[in-house]
Amino acid sequence: MEVHRPDKVLFPEDGLTKADLADYHRSVARYLLPQLRGRPLMLERHPDGIDGPRFMQKDTPEHYPDWVRRVEVAKEGGTVVHTVAEDTATLVLLADQAAVTLHRWQSRADRLDHPDRMVFDLDPPTDDFAAVRRAAHQLRELLDSLGLPSLPMTTGSKGVHIIVALDGRCDHDEVRGFARAVADTLAEAHPEELTTAARKDARGGRLYLDVQRNGYAQTAVAPYSVRARPGAPVATPLTWAQLDEPETHARRWTVHNVLEQARARPWGPAPRGRSLAPARRKLDTLR
Repeated sequence: MEVHRPDKVLFPEDGLTKADLADYHRSVARYLLPQLRGRPLMLERHPDGIDGPRFMQKDTPEHYPDWVRRVEVAKEGGTVVHTVAEDTATLVLLADQAAVTLHRWQSRADRLDHPDRMVFDLDPPTDDFAAVRRAAHQLRELLDSLGLPSLPMTTGSKGVHIIVALDGRCDHDEVRGFARAVADTLAEAHPEELTTAARKDARGGRLYLDVQRNGYAQTAVAPYSVRARPGAPVATPLTWAQLDEPETHARRWTVHNVLEQARARPWGPAPRGRSLAPARRKLDTLR
């Protein structure tokens, strides 16, 4: 797979080019691809670098090679054909297209209406990782009480995603409704620190528990994907113990140091998907 204009600078402050992004995708492919295979992608493209205009691409261009997997999904008034990354060559192609950040669906192409991931996005009002750390542990404790093991991931921006593996029996609306009930329960227990208010002017300086990424056709940044920020930070899986390390913040890992973290496989073996039915019954007793 040839990278066109390989010297095109994508990260001006760091001097990182399209060739560097392609090299990163090649080096991280064995860890990134298992997080992407089968999932429709939304591509965050920066053809003039991260300081220039960006656009979010859902529809796969006709000029993409035939070997790139596509999946056609329903949308209001028609359909859209998403790209699916199944191999390293596709990752290099996406780097060639200046797709800096890859955002994935919570469901797979063969079961589009039934997500196998539930995501909580912990979004602080400022770059305050101590607040993120507290909220993550509070959420983990609640999810544990519901029988739902969870995994943390730095977003490469300001916050953390907390991810729960599901058995795929529920549809998007059911998953989002359950996630909202969990977030509401947590916010009600910590009203001075947490909120589920979508409007920024209603948050009052509190950390936002965002569950909207669980809706149909909604996406979340993929593990080991690069973020369009100076330093080229990477959305990075980590252990709960690492979350508490003083040096941990949302942008701790970058394209320069994330491979060692990836090789350690902080999430361990692929987690077993859990049912929401017993968790919903337990949550009802708390509300």
